[in-house]
Amino acid sequence: MKFSKTLITASLFLSTVAFADGHDNGNHNGNGSPAERTYAVTITNITYGQVFTPVLVATHTRAARFFELGEAPSPELADLAEGGATGGLQAVLDGLPEFVMDTNTSGLTPDGNPLINPGESVTVYITGNRDYNRLSLAGMLLPTNDTFVAIDSMPLPRKYSASMALAYDAGSEENDELCANIPGPQCMGSPFSEGLAEGFVHISRGISGEGDLAASDYDWRNPVARVTVRLMD
Repeated sequence: MKFSKTLITASLFLSTVAFADGHDNGNHNGNGSPAERTYAVTITNITYGQVFTPVLVATHTRAARFFELGEAPSPELADLAEGGATGGLQAVLDGLPEFVMDTNTSGLTPDGNPLINPGESVTVYITGNRDYNRLSLAGMLLPTNDTFVAIDSMPLPRKYSASMALAYDAGSEENDELCANIPGPQCMGSPFSEGLAEGFVHISRGISGEGDLAASDYDWRNPVARVTVRLMD
């Protein structure tokens, strides 16, 4: 997989950690001027049958993006989309303090589950300021081959905002919908693949029902999540 042109290049890429290994509270890179503000980011799964893996959230400048539609995904984004692994992308972001202020990954839902089931919400706390005034997030949809929910570079609100998040296909794995190639509790398959499929990030087509997954159980129509951002202080 070639590295995405839109994610700022870091000199060293660290290995990813599968979502089942636990969440990482991340790095806090802001220089303290202007004043840091804390935001509560609440992600609600509004699909009928899809589950979200833990969601990575970041605050950053306008220069940073998780992905660009129509471009190849970074290896770290591909790992998130194929296996729910946030560690690699989070490590890249944490290594860019001139562009990224804070990162955090969602923890447990109120029922103690790291996965976000349909109708459930999870809240992530993150800091930003006048310079690091953009927010992005991403998490895998299960069961899919390489689909992820995301918001890319939205402005932080003055007090409160509510947005709908879409599902994207990373273009890094063939959408065969075979459980052997899909991780998570529904399929228990392999989380990662070699090479690229479509080769570019695009709006997900959902579940067709051609493999092991019934469209009546797992298909969706965008949007897939409601995201609220609230200034806490």
